[in-house]
Amino acid sequence: MGRYVIRRLLQMIPVFFGTTLLIFLMVNVMGDPIAGLCGDRQCDPATAAQLRSEFGLDKPVWQQYATYMGNVFTGDFGTAFNGQKVTELMGTAFPITIRLTIVAIVFEVVIGITLGVITGLRRGRPVDTTVLILTLVVISIPTFVTGLLLQLLLGVQWGVIKPSVSPEAPFNELIVPGLVLASVSLAYVTRLTRTSIAENARADYVRTATAKGLPRRRVVLRHLLRNSLIPVVTFIGTDVGALMGGAIVTERIFNIHGVGYQLYQGILRQNSQTVVGFVTVLVLVFLAANLIVDLLYAVLDPRIRYA
Repeated sequence: MGRYVIRRLLQMIPVFFGTTLLIFLMVNVMGDPIAGLCGDRQCDPATAAQLRSEFGLDKPVWQQYATYMGNVFTGDFGTAFNGQKVTELMGTAFPITIRLTIVAIVFEVVIGITLGVITGLRRGRPVDTTVLILTLVVISIPTFVTGLLLQLLLGVQWGVIKPSVSPEAPFNELIVPGLVLASVSLAYVTRLTRTSIAENARADYVRTATAKGLPRRRVVLRHLLRNSLIPVVTFIGTDVGALMGGAIVTERIFNIHGVGYQLYQGILRQNSQTVVGFVTVLVLVFLAANLIVDLLYAVLDPRIRYA
């Protein structure tokens, strides 16, 4: 196991550098960030030259990237164009998005897996058909429609929640935004669990366990569910980073100042330091989540062993 972890960590190095380089190049072709700093009027040549020198934009792209990565390894993600350190923006944005992601993952795991098990064990019955139709409807509706509808009904008309989340973003105010963020993924988890449960329910080891007289609850939880969760864990593990990076719509709707909000502001203002800094951390989140998922395979299936 130790050798496998070391090998995976070494494999992450070129992936990390390649991904961050690609993002860095993409951000640098978004437009001229200096033009955005001067507002509607065009910067005079002297001011533009001074700003380019101050933010290192007068150097070649490869040199900018090398300088940036050198600073990253010392914990310096640069300075936003408003003069605020990117690490300060991360310190306020990431805790909020992490809380929102935790709420979304809980909805995915609890509701998605529960509905998947129920429908998988009752395949072809009315409850299975109903859940399949509902999940298809959820997948078909865009997230911004679901978010705006729940905000209008629960927040404006019925007054059950606050239409806008407070700056502190406590867990109780993130329940509805977390449900909106997790809605599509929850539907996929339900359908994926259902399919996996239905396939494994016909496997020989399940029939053998049932023939031995084991209680149905133990057969389902100890044998059937454990083996059926491998594809579900893969999806949820990769979805962690997707939820954190894809929360732009949800955070905009509920006025949550998290990672999605900061990325939106960075792209809108062509603030390359902010965008690249946040995406760099998200890349690390993706890589760590994939490593954890691979290690969980051996926990779920004892037959899997890593050399």
